Amino acid sequence: MRFLVMKKSGIVKTTIVALVLCLLAGTVGITGAAAVYGGKTTRKLPIYAVQTEEKVVALSFDASWGAEKTKDILDTLTRYDVCADYFVVSHWVEKNADMLKTLSESGRIEVGTHSNTHPHMSKLSRSQMALELSASVSIIENCIGKKVELFRPPFGDYSDALLEEAEKLGLYTIQWDVDSLDWKDLSAQAMAERVLKGVKNGSIVLMHNDGKNTVQALPLIIEGLKNKGYTFKTIGEIIYRDNYEIDHTGRQIRR
Repeated sequence: MRFLVMKKSGIVKTTIVALVLCLLAGTVGITGAAAVYGGKTTRKLPIYAVQTEEKVVALSFDASWGAEKTKDILDTLTRYDVCADYFVVSHWVEKNADMLKTLSESGRIEVGTHSNTHPHMSKLSRSQMALELSASVSIIENCIGKKVELFRPPFGDYSDALLEEAEKLGLYTIQWDVDSLDWKDLSAQAMAERVLKGVKNGSIVLMHNDGKNTVQALPLIIEGLKNKGYTFKTIGEIIYRDNYEIDHTGRQIRR
């Protein structure tokens, strides 16, 4: 009987503690990944996708290393009359300036920055973040002669401070809601199936300029999406520039 009383007492205490914690959470706000998932965070978010009634999708390629497959990617986009985005790191630009000019002048590629040195930017100070962004933007703009408006953080790693520093420079921070996983060397068929299954109106698809099977997967992805009725635009064409909010999933919504 004594054991039963002690057990009940412990349960009561545990329940009280849990209630207090819940009240505190409601007072100070929930944070962290669980809060983002639950839609109760005040953390700033990049744009992962766009809410739209239009059956439109944006293809994007990160370019940090290697350029051997770039021409094949552009040729495929041209053959299917499709546009896309390239997010480039400064050293890639410096090594492949002529190629980047070709991409930009093709009229099919919108160019954004992928940082100056490809660091984990959330670990940098604000001044270092600002330098990473401004230096890379300057190098890209000097190369292509066009204004850079989009930024994709390396590794998808970001913080409130980074988003604020990007905003100061007039940059929209862009993530993705569909990952082709080409960086895991999936087969072309597996990549295509993954993208076709994940895409929704306003989706942003992540691929890489030097992915092992990206060139082979691209026609399958484009043909599959066209068969589903999707059209293709650049990210700059589908995002909202004002009067918007971003929900807890990172989807940009027109107010």
